[in-house]
Amino acid sequence: MNLKSLQTDDQGRLRHFLCISGLTRQLLTEILDTAESFAGVTEQSIKKVPLLRGKTIANLFFEASTRTRTTFELAAKRLSADVLNIDVGTSSAVKGETLLDTLRNLEAMHVDMFVIRHADSGAAHFIASNVAPHISIINAGDGRHSHPTQALLDVFTIRRVKGDDFGRLRVAIVGDIQHSRVARSQIHALNLLNTGEVRIVAPKTLIPSHAETLGAHVYHDLRTGIKDADVIIMLRLQRERMQGALLPSEHEYFELFGLTEEKLVHASPDVTVMHPGPINRGIEMDSEVADGPRSVILEQVTHGIAVRMAVMSMAMHHREEGAE
Repeated sequence: MNLKSLQTDDQGRLRHFLCISGLTRQLLTEILDTAESFAGVTEQSIKKVPLLRGKTIANLFFEASTRTRTTFELAAKRLSADVLNIDVGTSSAVKGETLLDTLRNLEAMHVDMFVIRHADSGAAHFIASNVAPHISIINAGDGRHSHPTQALLDVFTIRRVKGDDFGRLRVAIVGDIQHSRVARSQIHALNLLNTGEVRIVAPKTLIPSHAETLGAHVYHDLRTGIKDADVIIMLRLQRERMQGALLPSEHEYFELFGLTEEKLVHASPDVTVMHPGPINRGIEMDSEVADGPRSVILEQVTHGIAVRMAVMSMAMHHREEGAE
């Protein structure tokens, strides 16, 4: 089954949310518009809507991520769903129980949606291909492959700050492109929205060999890469890359690719700086930039809840209509 038919139904509505590349621009825009309607909910004193009352959503995290799990949990609760947090690292999966056995046991408990994070690329697709028809799967990050809700909240944040004409924007993604599922999803989303220019900026050791096929211009020099950029997205650098001889040292990486006020002068005067978090201060950027007026890093976290509410409600709504 191809990705498009796995993610959407015959009417083009969302069934599962697995990766950006299976979406149409129309569906991506619909998710962003739905998230916009939820952004207001998070600012109210009572932050709940009853859309998923009576539904049960299981957070199934085979790989730790406090921030992603917390925002999914908050999003589900704001939709009035019941939430199960299953830390698979300490459960039966460790005892040799297979992925599908874990799934079948949860299905038997009448869970309506699984939010899945897994270290293996393709895990969410595998589960979506094998899950009972009435259950939706949301990919919360799989291996080096995809992190679609992160990319969505990034483009949602850009749209809120810069408006919906992506065609006039230059967006630079800086850092470990080679190992980043976030970067892959971001590039797909930005190209789907017809962004004027997408750039990736990194040392040669952190750029994938097929970089040109990703749909982005490649730069190995930060100042050139961010020249006249309207948006700069800094990626988190995993410290094991330092120990893995892909980079000489944290200090040298910061000297060459760390974002500082001095380097920001090469970008557009009203540049917006983003980061999926958590930041390694003094490696990816200094505190002056991270906490400065151009940074929308905390707004990204807030928007992540609205975006995840949109994805969950749309996938679940498809189920409701399909059952009628």
